[in-house]
Amino acid sequence: MEFRQSLAQRIIIAFALMSALVAGAFAMGIVATVHLVEEKLISAGLGGDLQRLLLMDSVSDWSHRPEPDQLFYFSGGPGDFDVPKDLRHLEPGFHEVFREQLSYHAMVEVVDGRRYVLLQDQSDFEERERVLFAVVLVGFVLSLALAVFLGWVLARKVMAPVVRLARQVRHRDQLLGLAPPLAPDYAADEVGELAVAFDATLGRLRQALTRERLFTSDVSHELRTPLMVLASSCELLLENPGIDQRGRAQVERIARACEEMRELVQTFLVLARAQREDAGMAPQQNLCEVADGLLNQWREPIENKGLELIFVQGTPASTRYNATLLQAVMGNLLRNALHYTEHGFIRLTLTATGFLVEDSGVGIPEEKREAMFEPFVRGTEKRGEGLGLGLSLVQRICENQGWSVSLTNMEPNGCRFEVELRPVDVG
Repeated sequence: MEFRQSLAQRIIIAFALMSALVAGAFAMGIVATVHLVEEKLISAGLGGDLQRLLLMDSVSDWSHRPEPDQLFYFSGGPGDFDVPKDLRHLEPGFHEVFREQLSYHAMVEVVDGRRYVLLQDQSDFEERERVLFAVVLVGFVLSLALAVFLGWVLARKVMAPVVRLARQVRHRDQLLGLAPPLAPDYAADEVGELAVAFDATLGRLRQALTRERLFTSDVSHELRTPLMVLASSCELLLENPGIDQRGRAQVERIARACEEMRELVQTFLVLARAQREDAGMAPQQNLCEVADGLLNQWREPIENKGLELIFVQGTPASTRYNATLLQAVMGNLLRNALHYTEHGFIRLTLTATGFLVEDSGVGIPEEKREAMFEPFVRGTEKRGEGLGLGLSLVQRICENQGWSVSLTNMEPNGCRFEVELRPVDVG
């Protein structure tokens, strides 16, 4: 399993682990030293005391008495000096013995077949040992806490230029042609190299965006002339009294297609020039005005297909929006509903924050729902018309204007597109 921590968290974890290893090594060293002292030095001291007490048995010099915290036994010794049963199994050497909830250090020696045992009360030693271990544990915990704090401070200092660089790169102004380079603000280190790489990448992005805008603007501009010719020709043909009803219907269809293409070209031009500071230059309309115009345009083709067009005005706000872009979004959603609905209804509902376009059409398959706003994706490939660009254009306009569009299926069939509008500051 892969754990995804931020770089700052990794620095803190590295400091904590390093401190745990170092402090743990010191703690283990202290514990090992204590045990070494206990086994070597104390055993040496007890061994010397035992040698001194052996004289009691060899010369019967009873002036050699054990210390107050010591107990001395030997095999066959008089009275209380005889080795107790619980000590007779001890092998020669140094031992720790527990008797009646008390702990002792024991030194055992066998001389000429006689067993000698010297016990020394180690209660004070164990108390000091517990205090020492408690100090070691507290020191270990404090070292971890200090390591985490130092890691946090260092992570903030180390990550500060990286965070600043990320904010600069994330800022949309960096894609403007006059945006200053990032590299001069940073030292000639790894972060500086990253800033140089970002400068190069952002430069290529600026060039690509410029080429795209110029291409879109040029193509859209050049299409205006042939569209005007087509529209004028359609008007002249419709004025001709000799044209029959079938021919008139075909010309009207061509005229509608020209008008739709003209609106689409205008939308592309606006998107190609789209900058937030230029939003006030575009024609402005509120939601009701845009809806009325599109309903007049789409009512006839919708009803001619045998569908019911339902309009729910609701309580929309009086906020004014970019008319060209709002018409493109609402018009493409109505066109999409008409294209994929054979029976039933198409409903346009205005809300306080946007609008809904619902239909009783074929719906969108679950596996395609997330990809419907991508270019060249259509709800069903069985329909030959359309390139799958309408919803992609809707998504692009919404992103440009700070709006949002979402798609859900209706029961038992059909689609619901909901658009949330955010007023654009034109001040």
